[in-house]
Amino acid sequence: MRLIMMGTGPFGAPTFRELFDTHHQVLLLVTGPVRPASGRAAPPASPMRDIAHEHGIPIFAPENINTPEAQAQLAACGADLLIVCDYGQILSAQTLATARLGGMNLHGSLLPKYRGAAPINWALYHGETETGVSVIHMTPEVDAGPCVGQVRVPIHPDETAVELERRLAEIGAWLVRRVLDNMEAGQLEALPQDPSQASKAPRLKKEHGLIDWSRPALAIKNHVRAMEPWPKCYTYWLRPNGEPLRLILGPVQVLPPEKYPKAEPGTVLAVEPDLLVVSAGDGPVGITCVQPAGKKMLPARAFWCGYRIQPGDRLGSG
Repeated sequence: MRLIMMGTGPFGAPTFRELFDTHHQVLLLVTGPVRPASGRAAPPASPMRDIAHEHGIPIFAPENINTPEAQAQLAACGADLLIVCDYGQILSAQTLATARLGGMNLHGSLLPKYRGAAPINWALYHGETETGVSVIHMTPEVDAGPCVGQVRVPIHPDETAVELERRLAEIGAWLVRRVLDNMEAGQLEALPQDPSQASKAPRLKKEHGLIDWSRPALAIKNHVRAMEPWPKCYTYWLRPNGEPLRLILGPVQVLPPEKYPKAEPGTVLAVEPDLLVVSAGDGPVGITCVQPAGKKMLPARAFWCGYRIQPGDRLGSG
């Protein structure tokens, strides 16, 4: 088949590479426009663009894929199928129709759960112990098309969003290839999603990283795992003799409650050699490292030595 790959983020890179190990013809990469990051002379690295350059594939990066001009360029390729993964724009019905068979989308969840831009992050945030990847035949409604392939995987208890995304991306590449094989063999089964089971995974915002210390200790650990690599989890040290200081949190451990006194959520309970111990909603958590605003990440003990946070001090929303 003649394929157009559509992807911008790193989640689509293993799938893009996998297509070149098939007998299918990759015609074009459609990706997001290059925008240099703030304060940087060069644009950020793009694995998708690197793969296209490696294989001599042309790149198309429109600001809006749904304009008549962009649609005309897609249609001129004469593609059989659009392969979409982590692209960043919603495709209209007219854009999907530029390929003979429409589009297939690889999504990082067990659809219909976690429809949206950040399925991996929100699965971790909500404490899921299982997730997976799904391939759907695309419709104009976001992540709502019939499912043509799905793989379930367990989530490791300390896995971050970065680690889980990397693992799911590789599994997804295999799944896309299997879906293409089944399609060519006429063995593709499309199962409609149950909308009553749908949940949302909206795009992350900076405020999603703010810790609510009244939540259970395990929920706080999951929150920290979920907000990697951005926006990261943060709180404020409500200093007794100064302005609140913003702190980005490193990995968090759930600690046995019987070892520490009970206190209001957000209370610093102890400073140990490797942990800053803080009270959560149902018991203590241990923070392994802390990054004060404008500074580098510090091990818990080094943070104490430099800033002298004390048991009884409070962490909160500022």
